[in-house]
Amino acid sequence: MAQAHKPGRGLRHLLSGYPSKVLRLFYAIEFLVALIATYTVWSQVGGQGHLDMMAWYWKLFLGGGIAFATVKATAAAVGNPRAWNARTLKWVSIILALVLACGAVTYYYHLTEPPGDDEEDTTAPASQTAL
Repeated sequence: MAQAHKPGRGLRHLLSGYPSKVLRLFYAIEFLVALIATYTVWSQVGGQGHLDMMAWYWKLFLGGGIAFATVKATAAAVGNPRAWNARTLKWVSIILALVLACGAVTYYYHLTEPPGDDEEDTTAPASQTAL
């Protein structure tokens, strides 16, 4: 039976009583939520059109890498007495590097996107008048 929560003991005390199979389930759920959050934020910030033009492997490795690093950062925070430790900071740094890579790839696709139909030159040529 799980121990009752005592004020001031924190969430780590509650999680320490769970068997490792339950923690794995929590980490799997966190991975799926992180995937959804990553792609939602990426499409809102970078633009869905750029994400649609992007090659599948960029989206797979960068989005999956962010979700994986999020779970590893959480596991590092839960697994040590101090939440902010060297392992947690390492994984947060990896998340930030992957987010910057997402921005760089999105910017590349923004620069190389083909001009749209509405961006054609529709200005009328200047008329010449005879003097």
